[in-house]
Amino acid sequence: MAVMLSLLINQVGFVFGDIGTASSYHPPYLPTRCNGNRQDQFPPGNLFVAVGEGLWDNGAACGRRYRLRCLSGSKKPCKDGTIDVKVVDFCPKSPCPSTILLSSDAFAAISRPTYKVNIEYVQI
Repeated sequence: MAVMLSLLINQVGFVFGDIGTASSYHPPYLPTRCNGNRQDQFPPGNLFVAVGEGLWDNGAACGRRYRLRCLSGSKKPCKDGTIDVKVVDFCPKSPCPSTILLSSDAFAAISRPTYKVNIEYVQI
């Protein structure tokens, strides 16, 4: 019973999540719009992201954390589970190709190589 309740709680956590798209971006990651050339801005495991205009909030997004999971993409790229990521940058391309650009390590944690995936995300 406790195991089933735990599994249900993990799934319910995303009931109020937003839907968007994610793609990866690659080094060099510095400088960022949040903390310039500071190496200590990157979280352990390099699970960080750049966000587009919709989430940027005039820079208030810096340091925000999101839990996300891959929902779908071409050729079934998604891996099971969720990851927690930290916002360290504004999308370097205009227009941004996705809602969220994931570091190479973050993208590899949720998806097999592909151009873009659909994600569910929630601020934590």
